[in-house]
Amino acid sequence: MTGRVARGVERFRPLRPTARYLARTEVHVFGFSIAASVLLSLFPFLRVMMSLCKYTFKWPGAVVAIQLAISDYFPGELGGILASYLRYPKPIELVSIILLLCTANGVFEPLEVALNRAWGITKDRSYIKNQLLSFLLILLCGGLALGSFLLTAMNREFLGKLFGADQTIPDWIMIVIFRLIAIPMTMLALFLSYWLLPNCRVPVRRIVPVAFVVGLGLTALQYTAVLLWKWIIAKLKSDYGPFAHSSSVILFSFLAAMIVLAGAEWSARRPEQPDAAAEILPALPVGQGSDVPNAQTEVRATKREL
Repeated sequence: MTGRVARGVERFRPLRPTARYLARTEVHVFGFSIAASVLLSLFPFLRVMMSLCKYTFKWPGAVVAIQLAISDYFPGELGGILASYLRYPKPIELVSIILLLCTANGVFEPLEVALNRAWGITKDRSYIKNQLLSFLLILLCGGLALGSFLLTAMNREFLGKLFGADQTIPDWIMIVIFRLIAIPMTMLALFLSYWLLPNCRVPVRRIVPVAFVVGLGLTALQYTAVLLWKWIIAKLKSDYGPFAHSSSVILFSFLAAMIVLAGAEWSARRPEQPDAAAEILPALPVGQGSDVPNAQTEVRATKREL
């Protein structure tokens, strides 16, 4: 029984450095800073996306795709509130673009500092370079989000032509299509963030699996929130009153930020080196007349020489 417990604990050994990293005070500061910036930039981002699809692209199908995405990402009353404010979007204004850029920068600035600390980089970029890089990532990640909306709209129109214009396509089919498009887009956005934000050269092979796993982790967090939403929002309404929905955005944005930061620690972690004094080769039987050396004997001889 003790051996089974020891083996079970040993399986979680690779998670210990990540747990210690997430327990650091500065990581929590980064997480809450990212969460606050998400709260400030969420609605301006949705408003700009809706205005682009309606007035610039003049594509009603893309508007419907955004509404489906809102209902999928934000359960219950929160999704309804956002959809009601976005039902009649206005044309894009310059002030809205500036507000979105300023608030979205607050997402990437602490994330850059956190990634630098995870990779052991003590010198951050200058303010100008940081702003330019954040602006580039805003365009890239916003373009990926917009692309997922447009691809969902294209699939919706394709299914409409396939089944006939008089047939109504169920919302759950469109949500499945949107998720199949949005999840790879999320993983690509994470890859770009892990790759471009650190102030050093990052090995691509180390961040590709991290972006994949973190993308799945964010999806799991989203659907966990959907399943527990009734209990969560009831508790938040009891404790936060009129700020219940705002606090829910900050809460889940903080949890999402901690998952992203855990991925940063995982990607930057150096692989453990085997102990040079450990006997890592098993004893090899040496037959008569065989020229194969005894590996274990050689290892012990090397240890004596050292």
